[in-house]
Amino acid sequence: MYSIDSYARFVTSLLRGYKMTSAMEIYQLLPKTNCKKCNESTCMAFAVALLSRTKQYTECPPLMEEDKYIDSRQKMEIILKPMEGAEETGLIIHEELCSGCGNCVVACPVNVANDPHGSGRGFGPTNEKVIFRVENGKVKAANVKECRRFGKDKILCRACIDPCPTEAIEFV
Repeated sequence: MYSIDSYARFVTSLLRGYKMTSAMEIYQLLPKTNCKKCNESTCMAFAVALLSRTKQYTECPPLMEEDKYIDSRQKMEIILKPMEGAEETGLIIHEELCSGCGNCVVACPVNVANDPHGSGRGFGPTNEKVIFRVENGKVKAANVKECRRFGKDKILCRACIDPCPTEAIEFV
């Protein structure tokens, strides 16, 4: 049996090596029959839907029902696991990695714009309009729909990711 500390170190070591999964990696684990039982036109379209989290891998009947895909199903569970619990923007905060430094709080352009006298000056947030704040030594996200990665005019902003010394923030 693992202690909580040794388990946390183990999970941290796994996450440090994690890279975002691509649609092609997901596609390679699918049956590639283009059977349309998942209501997508091709297995590649299904892979893209999995990556965007509009479908679940369990919606692929051949993958779930045929024994020859057991290994693929198990690998699929592993590579999709980090995406569980992601916000609509794809934001994941790995609390076990977060040191609570607050770099993301003051680097987030939305925080700076919505809180010019707090986050915008390098201090903690002074209002509730911010996306990130540190609570109990860990960063927490709120108002995620304000994120520049959300909505019709979304952009691939990395302002909160790059200054994080522990790689606790990622987008999937």
